[in-house]
Amino acid sequence: MNPGDRVRVDRADRTYEGVLLPSSTDEHLVVKLEGGYNVGVDRDDADVDVLAEDVYEIDGTDSTGTDEGESSEIEFDDDLPTISLISTGGTIASTVDYRTGAVTAQFDAEDVLRAVPDLAGRANYRGRVVANILSENMEPPLWQDLAQAVYEEIEAGADGVVVMHGTDTMQYSASALSFMLETPVPIVFTGSQRSADRPSSDNVMNAVSAVEAAKSDCAEVMVCMHASESDDRCALHRGTRVRKNHTSRRDAFETVGAKPIGEVDYENEAITFRRDYQQRGEADLELVDDLEDDVELVKFTPGMDPAFLDIVEGSEGLIIEGTGLGHVHTDLIPRLEELIDDGTTVVMTSQCLEGRVCDRVYDTGRDLLEAGVIEAGDTLPGTAKVKLMWTLANSEDVEEAMGTSLTGELQARSVPWE
Repeated sequence: MNPGDRVRVDRADRTYEGVLLPSSTDEHLVVKLEGGYNVGVDRDDADVDVLAEDVYEIDGTDSTGTDEGESSEIEFDDDLPTISLISTGGTIASTVDYRTGAVTAQFDAEDVLRAVPDLAGRANYRGRVVANILSENMEPPLWQDLAQAVYEEIEAGADGVVVMHGTDTMQYSASALSFMLETPVPIVFTGSQRSADRPSSDNVMNAVSAVEAAKSDCAEVMVCMHASESDDRCALHRGTRVRKNHTSRRDAFETVGAKPIGEVDYENEAITFRRDYQQRGEADLELVDDLEDDVELVKFTPGMDPAFLDIVEGSEGLIIEGTGLGHVHTDLIPRLEELIDDGTTVVMTSQCLEGRVCDRVYDTGRDLLEAGVIEAGDTLPGTAKVKLMWTLANSEDVEEAMGTSLTGELQARSVPWE
């Protein structure tokens, strides 16, 4: 049997049928099932029958990707804009580990161009790898590396930047770059909920739409992902107002408390903007990437022991996801006051998906304000954490900054938008 053969694999009480894929070891078999998923099994434990030979052409060539920190350029056309593709890893830049059948982040920006031929002819591309990780491993120092890379690409003449990023923490990274960079060109984050080896992958449409957004006049940090389960359009979300609201749907990302800035019509290759935005060329390029990374985010739940807050004692900052308008159990307020007196900046957000905190309505809220807790309005909790990290490192008046919209993260009013 050879890669590309259709096989039936019996192992213990399970039977798998599909196309045999290459494996990096002689001890394992990898089979692509009809539904698009891959399964890896130990060869010694399996009985294999070849059902048909050479039913699928398998490309066995290996990628010769760019190492982290290196950059590359693709064929240049003077009539096209230049878009920098920056890879941090994630599903959109992933491949199959043929030993286990699992998906791992391995591809660099050039590999994405080879994997998405629809990108050809839309722009000149510069490829750069900042990291090669799954997004759950993203950390603040990598945000700084990413912001530096984006800054350098724009300084070198890029007309727009597309950041390929895993979806699980994309909203945090998009927020971080929103605060750290003043940009005269679009910076567009995109990713994929489903890997390129699956029939339902969203990587092609998201990548193409992100490049189109990076060519637009909206010089902000945006997140470009499917607007619906269909392959018809991508939504453009402001980087500080977006949240991943579903684990696996292709339209997992939503703008909270407002409509998206705009959308990309994939079939007609047209972009429509619904809201005001910073125009291309309005801002001068600036990088302010200092961060105070000793900031924690804690969700209050009924029954929480005040001693739980001991773990954040000595921290520079603490974001609390309170209930409703921004509340915690009254027994926690003395402990929060102690933390504040010891130098920890405590900021209140709400765990509700819509609306803003207002601690002046009930006695608990008034007690929190008297203890020194700062309100964050309708800033999303994750965004508030990133903002506090940036504000503690760069602002002389943290309370004023947390109550001011610096990059669209804090809306003037919270009203139903549908």
